[in-house]
Amino acid sequence: MLIALTVVVYFCLIFIISRFTAKHTNNNSFYCADRKSPWYMVAFGMVGASISGVTFVSVPGMVMYSGMTYLQTCLGFILGYFAVAFILLPIYYRLNLTTIYTYLLKRLGKRSYKTGAAFFLLSDLTGSAVKFYVVCIILQRFVLDDYGIPFYITVPVLILLIWLYTQKGGVKTLVWTDSFQTFCMLGALVLIIFKVVGELDMNVVEAAKAVATDSHSRIFVFDNWLSTQNFWKQLISGAFIVIVMTGLNQNMMQKNLTCKTLREAQKDMCVYGFAFVPVNLLFLSLGILLMMLAQKNGISLPDSADELMPMFTATGSLGNMVLVLFIIGIVAASFSTADSSLTALTTSYCVDIMERPNDERLRRRVHICMALAFIVFIILFRLANSTSIIDAVYILCSYTYGPLLGLFAFCLLTKRNVNDKAVPYIAIASPILCFAIDYLTSHFIGYKFGYELLLLNGLITFCGLWANNRNAICKK
Repeated sequence: MLIALTVVVYFCLIFIISRFTAKHTNNNSFYCADRKSPWYMVAFGMVGASISGVTFVSVPGMVMYSGMTYLQTCLGFILGYFAVAFILLPIYYRLNLTTIYTYLLKRLGKRSYKTGAAFFLLSDLTGSAVKFYVVCIILQRFVLDDYGIPFYITVPVLILLIWLYTQKGGVKTLVWTDSFQTFCMLGALVLIIFKVVGELDMNVVEAAKAVATDSHSRIFVFDNWLSTQNFWKQLISGAFIVIVMTGLNQNMMQKNLTCKTLREAQKDMCVYGFAFVPVNLLFLSLGILLMMLAQKNGISLPDSADELMPMFTATGSLGNMVLVLFIIGIVAASFSTADSSLTALTTSYCVDIMERPNDERLRRRVHICMALAFIVFIILFRLANSTSIIDAVYILCSYTYGPLLGLFAFCLLTKRNVNDKAVPYIAIASPILCFAIDYLTSHFIGYKFGYELLLLNGLITFCGLWANNRNAICKK
């Protein structure tokens, strides 16, 4: 009952925020928040929007097999956020874009524009649905099953809640609700850490020293070039992950484009870019502390790294308050991701695909359809009941961002035009070639691509565009 009451209060606060922020809104408010968002609120909210419920569950468990090497990627994130802030944002603001894929229209042509938007829609819909599905499973298993609520009721109700508080205010509402959800997520994380530290009979200083000296606290890997945890691989990949999955992703950029000026948007981007290192350090430190607690209590560690956090926090073994905090944390993290996705998908479809940004009736219909698409995808994942299906979707998403990297890199680094009609075929062929290369290298020489597959994918797209250019110089 305590958990249910907490969740109800949580959503009541979300709807109160939505009610106040959605007053006097129109399509411009839904898409751009009238370009009046305070940069510091955008920056704080973006921390939560960038950390999904899956991340909240999975990152602490990473220390079981790879230590704290994930922080190398987080350092790369900082480089990526600076690149987005000082290379991409000036272009987006100069062109006064509502969706970032309009840049492809102005630079290459209509088919390139539609291709970029289509790849975003495919990637974001499937990826966000999978992330939300995993969170639905966790909520179902540890909370809702006790109340006899079936999964097929859980999903529509949760999506309905997201639709209700986003359907009027859109991104104008999200700037404020995401900030609230980030506060809840970080608050839950810190309080859980304090509880675990107490269970270990330590104070904060002692816990910090214990984490620092633990064998799983290794951050840097310089000695193995073939390892996916190699520092330079992680650093460079982290930078490009941000460039592609933030700078070239309407979902992540939409709120950043609501700041009053370019300078404020750049401050927002840099501030929350730096925030990822300490936030993920807290998640990884919690993972080490949970492993220490398992050793102290004689508990065997789970086979799956994703089970480490739920093994303690979601089972009630640390008390009901920790269970409540865990539920709040994953709900806040997952909802701040899903609501941004639902709004961005609606925006891109109306503006990029239909090219009717001023049609409020269409926008409302599309928003409903995108919510229904989320429900359908999640139910299908449930029916498949196979982690291999989920893994396949994540792999698909990683492949579909490569063509976006190649398209934007070609636009930014060259002054050439392309045969616009050939662009969709190049963008489709690139992931297929990447898959073939990855398969052959792993089969014949034992090298398995990691995050660097994204770079290869973008490079193939770039080369394909270069080979099919019309040898003309265009204006950027």
